[in-house]
Amino acid sequence: MARKKVTLAELQGKKEAGEKITMMTAYDCPGAQLVDQAGIDTVLVGDSLGMVVLGYDSTVPVTVDEMIHHCKAVRRGTEGAFIIGDMPFMSYHVSVERAVENAGRFVKEAGCDAVKLEGGSEMAPVVEAVVRAGIPVCAHIGLTPQTATMLGGFRVQGKDAESGRAMVRSAKDLEEAGAFMIVMECIPDLLAARITRELRIPTIGIGAGVDCDGQVLVYHDLVGLFERFTPKFVKQYTNLAPLIRDALVQYKTEVEQGAFPGPEHAFAMKPEEAEKI
Repeated sequence: MARKKVTLAELQGKKEAGEKITMMTAYDCPGAQLVDQAGIDTVLVGDSLGMVVLGYDSTVPVTVDEMIHHCKAVRRGTEGAFIIGDMPFMSYHVSVERAVENAGRFVKEAGCDAVKLEGGSEMAPVVEAVVRAGIPVCAHIGLTPQTATMLGGFRVQGKDAESGRAMVRSAKDLEEAGAFMIVMECIPDLLAARITRELRIPTIGIGAGVDCDGQVLVYHDLVGLFERFTPKFVKQYTNLAPLIRDALVQYKTEVEQGAFPGPEHAFAMKPEEAEKI
């Protein structure tokens, strides 16, 4: 049975009904199919693909063209989940006009339902312009990986009263600018809970405690495919990397020993026909 498409109204309805929203990253068609088949509400094609798929040291080198490429693949593998494309570094910083143009590519070329961009109150004018162009925007505050260097590295944000107040203001400014949802990354749980209470729109946490309206994790972290490091906020539900590595080693051994392919993997031909060749 075909899965019904998740809408903005349904996501907002979950917030109002106190029902949790689920979000998961995906970067290719097979991964998107699995996430969609699991019934996850929203798929985020995150620029985290730069680290977990493309092998970059950070998300900064990721380009719009790379994001569009992966968003198209996710679109082909998704039936019902709401798809959010992550706008990469410098794709919305140069000018409002450039931001709207690039956001439009995510919808027009890649088939995304919305875009996500990082930043606090300073990004409110960009959010407003993109929304005015008819493109839904998910905001992202707290630890913003694209500008982690300016934040002192990958560290928890909003730990003191002053920075916490600034984050509350940012969340409200982004909501006022028209964002339909806000991702909050690596902020104290009490701060995330307060922001969640004070906003009309849903909040999605990643390292922000249980009181957010929903949660998101990186697919490769959840299934154990990214081994360089594991953030504190990640729960690894399975560990596929060793299983896949063992399977590859077994394949290598069987090929070298002549054990694969076996008769069951070959296509038969009558001996008399072979003699005629």
